[in-house]
Amino acid sequence: MKLFSIAIAVGLIFSYPGYAADQIQSAKAAHADIEWRKDNDVDAAFSLAKASNKPVFLYWGAVWCPPCNQVKATIFNRADFIDKSRHFVPVYLDGDSPGAQKLAARFKVRGYPTMILFKPDGSEITRLPGEVDGERYVQVLKRAMNASLSVSDTLKLALAGSKKLSAEDWSLLADYSWDDPEQKLISSKDVVASLLRLSEACPNKASATRLYMKAIVISASVKPADAGAAIDKSQALAKLSKALTDSRIARDNMDLFTASPGEVIELLTSINTESRRQLSQIWNLALIKLADDTSLSKTDRLSAISGQIAIASLAKAGPEKNLQNSLEKSITQIERATTDSYERQSVVNAAAHALSDLDLLDASDALLKAELSRSHSAYYFMSSLGANAKKRGDKAGAINWYEQAYNAAKGPATRLQWGVSYVNGMIELAPQDEARIQKIAQQVLTEVATTENAFFERNRTAMERMSKKIGDWNKEGKHQATVQKLRSQLDGICSKLPANDSQRTSCLALLQKS
Repeated sequence: MKLFSIAIAVGLIFSYPGYAADQIQSAKAAHADIEWRKDNDVDAAFSLAKASNKPVFLYWGAVWCPPCNQVKATIFNRADFIDKSRHFVPVYLDGDSPGAQKLAARFKVRGYPTMILFKPDGSEITRLPGEVDGERYVQVLKRAMNASLSVSDTLKLALAGSKKLSAEDWSLLADYSWDDPEQKLISSKDVVASLLRLSEACPNKASATRLYMKAIVISASVKPADAGAAIDKSQALAKLSKALTDSRIARDNMDLFTASPGEVIELLTSINTESRRQLSQIWNLALIKLADDTSLSKTDRLSAISGQIAIASLAKAGPEKNLQNSLEKSITQIERATTDSYERQSVVNAAAHALSDLDLLDASDALLKAELSRSHSAYYFMSSLGANAKKRGDKAGAINWYEQAYNAAKGPATRLQWGVSYVNGMIELAPQDEARIQKIAQQVLTEVATTENAFFERNRTAMERMSKKIGDWNKEGKHQATVQKLRSQLDGICSKLPANDSQRTSCLALLQKS
């Protein structure tokens, strides 16, 4: 569940243009039993934490984000989490709320959702894994709240070979969000090597296994040059196979084993080999058990089904018809059993993607269209409908959904992200339609001009994506007139930013290679 709202000061939110009423009400209603601070005054939150000697729990998310809604449906509503919330200062930061993107830069959070536990002095204790199940999450939170050391300090001791670390210390290392691109404990190129070292040094079997499995999954998800360390494939194959055949280990690490089975199998085995057949069979059996495990959330069970699809898709012919029918039935049953509005945002997303991966695009479309009138963030599913149209080769249909999604999107950061996706989709699917591309890009820039913190964190990365796409589109100079108009409009925005504002530098760097 990767992979994902401290909405703060209700008065400010109501007066903030673009922050829609439905988002306000959704955030306002979210788990009233937790005394969330929603005023974006994080300094006041830390002052309160110091005065009360409590840690600060920071939640960073968005109304539309499926993993964020999964967290709300499976973690924040738990009685044990609500009880724990009385022992920390809970801060709820929504990416569309006033000042949020600048605060995100301060706390180094970007991907939704991100959850961090801080000491009262503002130093980071740990980044919590939102993809694990609710029970494990609360256990990790409890250990972090009771820890005498931050994960950063624990990591230094572990890599130095210290024998003084407790089982709880190792567990926090094993459950840290190592795949968070904003984590700064280890550079991204050293994460795999460090996890392998930690796994070797860890005296606790369960934590050692999880650290090793994380190393494999991360290694499979990046380019070989970026992994930083080569995995011993024969050793990894043996350890992975053993872990998958142990039901308890598979259940404890379900987030890892459902994440990217296809990529890991391709990393560790060669096509048409006995080792690939055996690993695929073992993994598939483990995923079947996870998909049938009703103690898991519905989204996690759907992730297990998606894993089965990924494994079946490794074969040239893809999933067989009988498997396709069986999995479609399971997907439909899980979706229809979901009534919670938060959970539906996550479940429908997972179900629609699974159906699409099965090449059941019409069924995926039907599910998404039915949800448009029910979802609090229908524009998210409009984007998914666009992706389905693109997959079936319907360029005009895809562009139409991208346009509808942008028009329906609410909240400044969200509208910027959706606007950039619309521009980039147009360039990819209709590069010849220069007039329309120019019009949309100019509209996005017009909104950027009035968007607070338009060049911080997610806003900045969205603008960088659009800038690169436009640059690639114009690499032969065929669209120079349009690019010049966009650059002139952007220069006007940049010039209004204070000279000492870091946003000015980010702004001026855009469209320079176009």
